[in-house]
Amino acid sequence: MTGDRPFLGILLMLGFCLIVPLGDSLAKLIGPVSTLATLIVARFVFQLVILTPMALAMKQKIFLSGRLFWLAYARTLLQIAGLGCMFTALLYLPLADAVAIAFVMPFIMLLLGWFFLNETVGTRRIIACSVGFVGTLMVIQPNFLDVGWPVLYPLAVAVIFAFYMLVTRQIAKDTEAIALQAQNGITGCLTLIPILAVSHWLEFRPFTFEWPSSDLYFAFIIMGVGGTVAHLLMTLSLRFAPSATLAPMQYLEIPVATLYGYLMFNELPNGLAAAGIVVTIAAGLYIIYREQASARSTQAAPQ
Repeated sequence: MTGDRPFLGILLMLGFCLIVPLGDSLAKLIGPVSTLATLIVARFVFQLVILTPMALAMKQKIFLSGRLFWLAYARTLLQIAGLGCMFTALLYLPLADAVAIAFVMPFIMLLLGWFFLNETVGTRRIIACSVGFVGTLMVIQPNFLDVGWPVLYPLAVAVIFAFYMLVTRQIAKDTEAIALQAQNGITGCLTLIPILAVSHWLEFRPFTFEWPSSDLYFAFIIMGVGGTVAHLLMTLSLRFAPSATLAPMQYLEIPVATLYGYLMFNELPNGLAAAGIVVTIAAGLYIIYREQASARSTQAAPQ
């Protein structure tokens, strides 16, 4: 267990929000000339190569045991699925729009807590959830007209990442962050091997590994190292600060992604999508505010 140090947690989450859109930008750049499997394998190989020696040098136990192992492995499977959906979405959608649509995730987490954990959800939060979903639809609508059903991939990312965050919260304070990410790298690579073998046998190109050309090495290295560092920072941030404190920080990903999209691809959201992004952010921040207010009132109530 690690005591709360909110300022450190916020700084770590800020690093995550700055680095993740860069990795997405590079994936969007590489995606058209590579395969989906190559992108995903690169992420997990770099995670394994960087973090396993670090965990061993620090004498950390890489493989968890019992319930924690299976939770960590579920987290690995969710990471594989989430990366696959996001990298596919970036083949079709502008970077900022794909990230903004995926930010329906806080609303999904609210509903998951309501349906599966019997958490109390007030009327105002339900309304804010509905408004946020309308904002997401405003981002989806112009993209759906342009690209069709692939616009739904970021929605899948939102559902997957909601479960990913719930699992991470369950284990973050009971594990060493570097060892946890190292285990994810190892189990991710081991899980991908049979999938790649079957895809190669079936000649299913999207999930067939292809060695990248030499002119892409640098982009793969930055994407792999950046993704590894970003998710390590996110895991560490949840050890040092409450999730309610960190949640508003995650919305920084949207303007950062917009900046990367403009600088690298000359992309900017159109008027309707931009308005939808504002609505989504406002609704999400309101839900976070209500969560914090509810937590404070619960703590202040007499026991």
